[in-house]
Amino acid sequence: MTATHSGNCTTQQGVLYVAFELGWTEWKLAFTTGHGQKARFRSMSARDLPKLQQEIARAKERFGLAADAVVRSCYEAGRDGFWLHRYLSAGGIDNVIVDSSSIEVNRRQRRAKSDQLDAGKLLSMLLRHHGGEKKIWSVLRVPSVAAEDGRQLHRELEALKDERTQHNNRIKGLLASLGVAVANVDKNFAEWLVAARLWDGTAVPAEMHQRLLREYERWQFVDRQIKTQEKTRRQRIRADGTAHVDQVRSLLELCGVGLNGAWLLVHELFGWRRFANRRQVGGSVGLTPTPYHSGDSKREQGISKAGNRRLRRLLVELAWCWLRWQPGSDLSLWYARRFGPGNQRSRKVGIVALARKLLIALWKYLEQGELPKGAKLCAWQPKVKARPAQAA
Repeated sequence: MTATHSGNCTTQQGVLYVAFELGWTEWKLAFTTGHGQKARFRSMSARDLPKLQQEIARAKERFGLAADAVVRSCYEAGRDGFWLHRYLSAGGIDNVIVDSSSIEVNRRQRRAKSDQLDAGKLLSMLLRHHGGEKKIWSVLRVPSVAAEDGRQLHRELEALKDERTQHNNRIKGLLASLGVAVANVDKNFAEWLVAARLWDGTAVPAEMHQRLLREYERWQFVDRQIKTQEKTRRQRIRADGTAHVDQVRSLLELCGVGLNGAWLLVHELFGWRRFANRRQVGGSVGLTPTPYHSGDSKREQGISKAGNRRLRRLLVELAWCWLRWQPGSDLSLWYARRFGPGNQRSRKVGIVALARKLLIALWKYLEQGELPKGAKLCAWQPKVKARPAQAA
């Protein structure tokens, strides 16, 4: 590697830095070789990989680099996911995916923003990152293809349940506009609708009746898909011999941990992430505190919420279940001493603290075989046969 001097600028030759600003139809690329070197900006059609290779080769030629020079790149996490990272890594490019919320921005109320400015900002921060400023932003850990594919079942199931709730609420809302209420939308809804009567004793109007039936058909379709996915998940837990499913079964042996909790914890976190300490575990789901101390001002801003939102929501629910089904455990007793005498707000704050402690305890249980103190075990098979009423 040689140093080239131009005027008052000094740039290190031998490494090409690339920042991607990814759009749906167009990508903006920013190239440089180091601090002080004016960035080279290029636009290209999105996902045009041959064009991308051409632009990298032309940038090397433009900056006087060898054809086999080292290339380091970055882009923001988003819709494009991890496929581009895998493509770049397979081509020998040192790429990092950056958490968008960790990128520093100007705090002025109005600031200029464009794809070129964003690409230039990423490029400057990429130089600082490789210059030794490791805390300048948050870099995402990229799962393997198999680990990412393993998330699809429960994420689709989550989306389907939300969709079913939307259909359910729409049916109830339409009926409410007629002054009619239905307790539950189930397999008998079509028969119930025929017998339903308005305030004056008349039947539901014909057009509204047909609309409700069509909405009910959509509800039935989604409900069937949910039941199919849940059946598939139970079959895998019973029969699959992979390491991930073994971890799911281990978590299910804890009273208070059900199918949803065990499956999500393994496939979203424990199945592919490796942690050095408990702080990394808590930080991975955004359950770490964020104090604000400046001069005489000291206050707590709550948890960071910088991690996996699915797990964060699940863990709060799981913490409530833990209090119910593991009342004699050290974690439940700690919560009772610390937050039990307080008001409702204090208990809600405490449940988040319990969720973080529970996450760390479950991590130790899977990694080191250390059972949470005072926790009770149970057989996992009954939980798989039918939907458990006792767990999250």
